[in-house]
Amino acid sequence: MRLDSLETFIVGTPPPGFGGRYFIFVRLTTSCGITGIGEIYAASFAPHVVCRMAEDMFQRYLEGMPPDRIEHFWRRAHGSGFTHRPDTSVQGVVSGLEMACWDIVGKALDRPVYALLGGLVNDRLRTYTYLYPGEDQVASDFYNDPLASAEAAAARVAEGFTAVKFDPAGQYTVYDGRMPDLEALDRSETFCRELRAAIGDRADLLFGTHGQFTAAGALRLAQRIEAYDPLWFEEPCPPDMPEEMAKVAAGTSVPVATGERLCSKFEFARVLECGAAAILQPDLGRAGGILEGKKIAAMAETRYVQIAPHLYCGPVVAAANIQLAACIPNFLILESIGKMDGFHAELLKRPLQWEDGYIIPPTAPGLGIELDDAVVAAHPWTGDRLHLEMGDAPHDPKRHGPFGGG
Repeated sequence: MRLDSLETFIVGTPPPGFGGRYFIFVRLTTSCGITGIGEIYAASFAPHVVCRMAEDMFQRYLEGMPPDRIEHFWRRAHGSGFTHRPDTSVQGVVSGLEMACWDIVGKALDRPVYALLGGLVNDRLRTYTYLYPGEDQVASDFYNDPLASAEAAAARVAEGFTAVKFDPAGQYTVYDGRMPDLEALDRSETFCRELRAAIGDRADLLFGTHGQFTAAGALRLAQRIEAYDPLWFEEPCPPDMPEEMAKVAAGTSVPVATGERLCSKFEFARVLECGAAAILQPDLGRAGGILEGKKIAAMAETRYVQIAPHLYCGPVVAAANIQLAACIPNFLILESIGKMDGFHAELLKRPLQWEDGYIIPPTAPGLGIELDDAVVAAHPWTGDRLHLEMGDAPHDPKRHGPFGGG
């Protein structure tokens, strides 16, 4: 069984674009006709450029090769062009191609991927969702209104969620980290107070940030939210200096979570060595793929650090995250975009199974999902923006006004 061909697909997400402006899918086909799908979460270049990267990587390292030589493929790509160091674009492309290889191997053996990585440990996976505005709500208003988020949180908890995530700290920019302004501190505390009042102890609060703050600034913010006992304080500092994030972890009782922008075991190892986080959030569309995710989880296990796979892309990465979460002992919680319904469900021939706050791992072989090609073809990407974008000027709350999302 040899890999014969690659197809790439860029899917534009319909408004309001939950999960990003577009998804990048790949499909590998073997010479004997078995197909596997993957998803690339590489956002630094236009998606058409990323697809060309995937074509180049396939031609160099996968075409004509057996799909089960996954470690060999990863090492060749990691060292490509005499680099041999973490690279988010390289690892994003690797991730999509790698999970497609796993999908093929699982189908060839008639086994789910998790069965090939140690077997089922967690037969249902606790989920959380970000609090998103409703169809009749203006995003910039919703994301700055603690009462609207509290109402949304109560509705999500009523559906079965036992954790919700929100990010009231404001704009994130290419110039971060910075000190939080007083308005952001007050707003963050108010959000925590109102959400805790709305849901009581029925669900955890997950306080999200996007690396906006210096360590000193993050500690000021942590002090304001500690009384509401959030389960985590997410990415309080930019991801490039875990030594600084470790100062936050050491200075607050709120567990620090991080990892959505990290790739490869090497970057996650620095976080662990510094004691920068109690919870790691690899996104398997960027971190290096499913096998790399298993290695990251194993490293974390030796430090009693838990894994909460991140998701802000499409349903194929969601399916890969599920396969990893199902087979690791230090799984904490899985990010879900709503109940994995809406457009994420439309893209699949059979939606992911969400039940009363939990995802049920599929028993079908491989990743356990298949794309609906008609839906994919009906939603081409025609824009020119990146999947997610940061502010390109230093943050000025008076000039920029309320933040309405990236």
